[in-house]
Amino acid sequence: MRRKIPLSKRGSLRKRGSLALLVAAALAVLPLLGVPRTWLLYLFFFFVYLAAANMWNLLAGYSGLLALCPAAFIGLAAYTMTILTWLHVPFYVGIVAGGAAAALFAAVISVAVFRMSGIYFAIGTLVLPEILRLVFLRWRPVGGGLSGGGAGYMVKGVSKLSSADSYWLALAVCCVSVIVLAIILRSKFGLGLAAIRDNANSAASSGINVFGLKLYSFIIAAFVMGMAGAVSYTREGYIEPLSGFSINWLMIVLLSVVIGGIGIEIGPLVGTAIFVILRFRLARSGDVSLLIQGIILVVIMLVAPQGIVGLIRDLHRRGITGLIRDLRRRVEGGLGQRPSPILRVAGLRSGPPPVSAVSTPDSLSDSHAPKEEQTWEK
Repeated sequence: MRRKIPLSKRGSLRKRGSLALLVAAALAVLPLLGVPRTWLLYLFFFFVYLAAANMWNLLAGYSGLLALCPAAFIGLAAYTMTILTWLHVPFYVGIVAGGAAAALFAAVISVAVFRMSGIYFAIGTLVLPEILRLVFLRWRPVGGGLSGGGAGYMVKGVSKLSSADSYWLALAVCCVSVIVLAIILRSKFGLGLAAIRDNANSAASSGINVFGLKLYSFIIAAFVMGMAGAVSYTREGYIEPLSGFSINWLMIVLLSVVIGGIGIEIGPLVGTAIFVILRFRLARSGDVSLLIQGIILVVIMLVAPQGIVGLIRDLHRRGITGLIRDLRRRVEGGLGQRPSPILRVAGLRSGPPPVSAVSTPDSLSDSHAPKEEQTWEK
């Protein structure tokens, strides 16, 4: 599945790989250097959110799958881990098992949801977390009394985990997501996904297994997202349906990817860093924080459709004057002149439908003329 890489690019790839290893090693030793626990907390959430955002970027940015069900994968994996800890299975085994359960769930639902496309696929996946939330609210997977509303349970075996242990778990899952995404994008698998994202019909006519590639990316993303969610609840130490299948998980990955740049490899890295800062700054705002996050999402989609990383690339390529000129042209002609990539993935446009280049005013007027009048002229 791997494609040949030109010799001129192998050197730069090796440099990037070496730099990534150095950064990972430096991050790994931070707890040993006496870094404040607050920093470790921020980095813990950054790693977990980045792992989930990378996989959602794989789906929406590279596979053309606007899957709005990350909460389903995360909640199901976290519950699987929790159930296994009640059955005296070590939590670290439960993390992998939770990812496997999320991947299996993705494979099962793909039979139904892959029959839909565009906005219908998005809506079909959006209801999945809600269905699972209702199921777990009414069903106790482990015997014993309930703790809180619904099937709420303590995660056993994690009470002795230190901040450093949780930090290393999150870092490991984050590294897995980065490595998986890098390998996929530099293989024939990634080329096939890019072709499907641009035009699935053309990709199928070229001999690409559209269903197979979408299914593989869906399962891989579900597995890594599930592990990230399970790691998150090892620190929480408790899970219940309202939080495990909350729409907040969707907002986390959506904001992180869109702010940074959808379809850009380092986009989620930048977006997640900004999101974590906003999350802790808006922690005291309560429900108002969701409104603020929604406003930020809309503004980014309208003003910078390619995200912050894409905006920086445009600035480097065309300069500030070119960007201002482009923004002014879009404002005068409507912000929908350059639709956001996420709208293109959903099969939507943020502006009026285009007029064919071969259409002329006369042909347009004739096409809308009354049938009797056209027949009389003939």
